[in-house]
Amino acid sequence: MKRITAVLLVFVSIFALFAQAATEGRTNPTDLIVFAAASMTETMTTIKGLYEALNPNVNIIYNFDSSGTLKTQIENGADCDIFISAAVKQMNALTDLGMVDADTRVDLLENRTTLAVPAGNPKGITGFDQLAELLEQGNVFLAVGNSDVPVGQYTQKIFAYYGIDEAAITKCLTYGSNVKEVTTQVGAASVDCGIIYATDAFSAGLTVVDTATSEMTGGRVIYPAAILNASKNLDAAQAFLEYLKDTDAMAVFESVGFAKAL
Repeated sequence: MKRITAVLLVFVSIFALFAQAATEGRTNPTDLIVFAAASMTETMTTIKGLYEALNPNVNIIYNFDSSGTLKTQIENGADCDIFISAAVKQMNALTDLGMVDADTRVDLLENRTTLAVPAGNPKGITGFDQLAELLEQGNVFLAVGNSDVPVGQYTQKIFAYYGIDEAAITKCLTYGSNVKEVTTQVGAASVDCGIIYATDAFSAGLTVVDTATSEMTGGRVIYPAAILNASKNLDAAQAFLEYLKDTDAMAVFESVGFAKAL
């Protein structure tokens, strides 16, 4: 009996040593925190799966919201390794504050600002020219982004292009705190149309009746990305940012209508 007990103790000891070695050889995944514009939700979620399959030592944690909200959160000290904005304005603001590693900043993607309609296009909207006329007549209900988010700021540029006074047409407008909220309103047909990005219209299966030119929006719709100076995971952040610029990630972006920024 004593011999059997001794043998069992030997086996238990060996097993414990192997378990300890395995535990010591295994490192906890690095949590990489990425703040990204709400319009990137679908693509970045897909990319997370692809990247983590190749890099099991990395756990990507996303925070999706309007670029303005994300900028404010970063200014207030939120943990963030990489910031991807839907406009250069918010990235410029953080750069001016010295919060962005300027050497890592890259213009990652380009999007388009579009006029989208609900299924069946009940109002018969044909484009921005007609929309401008309907707004002046007070004969349309339009969903737009708030003035502190990029899609809302592009919308204001479009209003300025047509000489539309936003304060005079408020009864025709409903607002969203980010582009996803605007997209939802259009998809639910609670409005006649909405100004959203081409990628969001694609992801939501909405019909686009017109696309704004860069002249109308005051320039191209560029998505800059950069690593934050306060990042605690510089190597992992740099590796992921490089992956976002590479072929596999770019294919995901292009599948919904993004274009590589040139």
